[in-house]
Amino acid sequence: MRKYVDRYWKGFSLAIICLTVEALCDLMQPTIMSSIVDVGVAYRDINYIVKKGLVMLGITAVGAIGASGRNILSGTVSQNFSADLREDLFRKVQSFSFKSIDKFERSSLITRLTNDVTQIQNFVNSLMRIAVKAPILCVGSIIMASRLNLRLSVIIFIAISVVGVLIFLNMHIGYPYFMRVQQALDKVNSVMREYLSGVRVVKAFNRSDYENKRFEGFNEELGNLSTRAMQVMSIFSPGINFAINAGIVSVLWIGGIYVSRGTMKVGQIIAFTNYMTQILYSIMIISSVFNTFVKSKASASRISEVFEEENSSSPGGSGLGLDKIGEIRFENVSFAYDDNHRVVQNVSFTCTPGETLGIIGSTGSGKSTLVSLIPRFYDPTCGTIRIDGLDIRYMDKKVLRDKIALVPQKTLLFTGSILENIKWGDENASLEEIEEAARAAEADGFISEFPEKYDTKLGQGGVNLSGGQKQRISIARALVKKPELLILDDCTSAVDASTESRIRKKLGKYSDHLTCIVIAQKIASVMSADRIIVMENGKLAGMGKHRELMKDCQVYRDIFLSQVGRRGKS
Repeated sequence: MRKYVDRYWKGFSLAIICLTVEALCDLMQPTIMSSIVDVGVAYRDINYIVKKGLVMLGITAVGAIGASGRNILSGTVSQNFSADLREDLFRKVQSFSFKSIDKFERSSLITRLTNDVTQIQNFVNSLMRIAVKAPILCVGSIIMASRLNLRLSVIIFIAISVVGVLIFLNMHIGYPYFMRVQQALDKVNSVMREYLSGVRVVKAFNRSDYENKRFEGFNEELGNLSTRAMQVMSIFSPGINFAINAGIVSVLWIGGIYVSRGTMKVGQIIAFTNYMTQILYSIMIISSVFNTFVKSKASASRISEVFEEENSSSPGGSGLGLDKIGEIRFENVSFAYDDNHRVVQNVSFTCTPGETLGIIGSTGSGKSTLVSLIPRFYDPTCGTIRIDGLDIRYMDKKVLRDKIALVPQKTLLFTGSILENIKWGDENASLEEIEEAARAAEADGFISEFPEKYDTKLGQGGVNLSGGQKQRISIARALVKKPELLILDDCTSAVDASTESRIRKKLGKYSDHLTCIVIAQKIASVMSADRIIVMENGKLAGMGKHRELMKDCQVYRDIFLSQVGRRGKS
């Protein structure tokens, strides 16, 4: 927190000064009122009453100025603090490797960025608005009351002791409940996120009732936990009220006895009662702040988990020696998402500059995982990946990824125009460069048919495009980057065979020196590659050209026969 303290301590301190001025003004009022009653009213001295009344009015004005300054400063500081915290949290998440991100559910990260940060913001705001004022008011009232009558102030100490125990129990019992509430909120957000992502599938299979019941279950759990947390916390508020009000009744009763004996004046009883009321008010505030603290403590723990998460991959060095993508060499590379099962096992191969390398294999054979190691989305569990002899773990990730373009298996387009989506590859690309990339990706034809052409707006995820159209825009987005290494991860699965063939031909013309890795389920997509790697159960089952693999690799031959048939073989 040192960073935020250094940035906001001046505004925070100024808010505390304003708050202290306000509290001191509140503390002076009952004593002045006591003197008005015991002197001005008792002796019918109008001038004294007016004089003290003007003093009270002036003190009230000063207190109001302090309160206004406190409100303005607390709002400004807490809002800016929460904005910085949210941005730093987002930057931390962005720095995660895929392995680090996989430790947190997406919905949980969203909750931590929004609801949890808001809980901490509310606590910081309450610190400057009321939390510091309450102890000043409470201690000040005790001191002022003790000056009026030390014996009567014993009642205050007894009441405060009881209240202190109740507040401690409130914190101790309430914290676990609010931690569980935040976790239940994660689950609700997770269900909502999954439903919105797969709404078409839900409707296609008429599973709305199932989704309703699923959401209802998690929502009911959240409601029950929230209710229980509120019930636990609400038990203590009436207890605190009872303790303080019992103290006020005791003050009036014992004070009445002192007045009847002539050892106290009526004004002092009024002042003492006012101080008891201020103590009640301040302790109720302290109780409320502790409730906020309990919630924010749970949120702070969850946010700390994100900040304390160590990136599973090394940050890399300066990128020195990576002027361009040269030879890519895998040396006995293995990778596992967890300790139990290796997805890639002892894979070794070399990809030379300008070569088109095809990778084929059944679903789950480790094709996509293998290539995700090159841009360092993950680092190998064992073995080494080298580019021009340099271990990529010592390369700066940004420098490395600037030279690579990846078209992922799952097409993702962003809300905005087609032009804006293609410009993700290069924000400085000219319209001519964008059109050239679109032509190479066989996307220019259907884009030109839209009334607004490249300025056509896309819905969330590109819902107003077909699967094949989205894939071709994704390819254009990668090409406009002018990468040295292009990775196509089964990105033409929704494109017809003739269009895919035209894309492959145009890719060769688009860049003569482009190294291309093509991952595919369809054997036709890799048959023309310079070399083909065959994966099976995470292992290298074969490597070579199409004819060589047909002769020497049973796995490749089985894939070919299942897709093309014996006629294609002949």
